[in-house]
Amino acid sequence: MSKYRIYDQQGLNYFTLTIVGWIDLFTRHRYREIVVESLKYCQQHKGLHIYAYVIMSNHVHLVAQTEGHEMSEVLRDFKKFTANQMLKAIQAEPESRREWLLHMFQYFANVNTDNRHYQVWQGDNHPIAQWSLPVIWQKIDYVHLNPVRAGLVAEPTHYLYSSASNYVGGSGLLEVELMEPLGIVRPL
Repeated sequence: MSKYRIYDQQGLNYFTLTIVGWIDLFTRHRYREIVVESLKYCQQHKGLHIYAYVIMSNHVHLVAQTEGHEMSEVLRDFKKFTANQMLKAIQAEPESRREWLLHMFQYFANVNTDNRHYQVWQGDNHPIAQWSLPVIWQKIDYVHLNPVRAGLVAEPTHYLYSSASNYVGGSGLLEVELMEPLGIVRPL
């Protein structure tokens, strides 16, 4: 059992959703698009409010909260759906790593008795409650600087799969709830 829990199911939290074995699955555009479309769906239909996000090669960071839904249920459904969609894409579309990816996902499923055939995401979401404005802004900055630290871009706003551009007056792939200039989260 994980030592991390979401104590406030509708409160603001920072999450890290990681591919098993830190496999670099999101080096392919198709798998990143599955994540983006699924996050959009959760925003529209599951009360997900995203304040910051980044999709890296093997993990996703979110600063988010929900309205009217339990966050643990939203994340569970998101991970289940995206795992199924990514597995379908791996099996049906051109993928040079197909055999290796399926082998690895099967290996991790065998380690975890909750899975029958494949496991794509690690079970834990590593939630960290965002309880003060300095902590919230530290996490948002961390999320936006992740691609810079990884050497993918020179500026956070240059990374397409991030909310950094949303914060400088642009628009990103996902709509996000912007933190107010005074650091106050807009009410839901």
